[in-house]
Amino acid sequence: MDDDQLTRYSRHILLDEIGIDGQQRLLDSRVLLVGAGGLGSPVALYLASAGIGELLVCDDDRVDLTNLQRQVAHTTERIGALKVDSIASAARAINPATRVVPLARRLEGADLLEQVAAADVVVDASDNFATRHALNAACVRFRRPLVSGAAIRFDGQVSVFDLRHDDSPCYHCLFPQVEGAAEDEERCAVMGVFAPLVGVIGAMQAGEVLKLVSEVGRSLSGRLLLFGAREAQWREVRIRRDPGCSVCAARPPA
Repeated sequence: MDDDQLTRYSRHILLDEIGIDGQQRLLDSRVLLVGAGGLGSPVALYLASAGIGELLVCDDDRVDLTNLQRQVAHTTERIGALKVDSIASAARAINPATRVVPLARRLEGADLLEQVAAADVVVDASDNFATRHALNAACVRFRRPLVSGAAIRFDGQVSVFDLRHDDSPCYHCLFPQVEGAAEDEERCAVMGVFAPLVGVIGAMQAGEVLKLVSEVGRSLSGRLLLFGAREAQWREVRIRRDPGCSVCAARPPA
């Protein structure tokens, strides 16, 4: 690290659990973020500010006026712009040293597998079950940690599926994919969402990424945190691996 980096990241370096070595791991890391909306906004801003070396942001949507109530990385001036370009501009304004790579497309097939395989950590900030399950399957295949978040109305949830470990459950263990579920899933556009809720959940996701990369503390692997914003109340639910899971039961050995 040069003098500018030592100064920029000094408050992390002062933490004994992170220090020089932990901050260097952040600088050397590559994170894949899928979703550049309400959850993706705080995730991207915190990861960039913390010094993640390379941040790939994937989303094919454009900034809309209705987004600005909660998607804090976007601005009125950038309405109509690709969300990935908008979020990249916001992240670079905070930390030009973080390499932000906008991917203005939906990750599918070989493209999805390639990006997941090349990442150190994958962040699911998407808004649909099809994407979540596809990301989970790819993370199982390549044994990549998956940091998952969701928010609707006044309720949010966050967890980590650390698929580097044989005893870790995957997303499918918790939420099995059900045929026809896509038509019934809840969306913010229909159900609404409390603006600060996505900030709370997104910040938690960013924190889990930084802990995983810097090798600090205990992750949320095997635990699901549920947050009710109306009551400002957290609940924790333990998650166990499903030995009969159709996605992770036959995962390749470490």
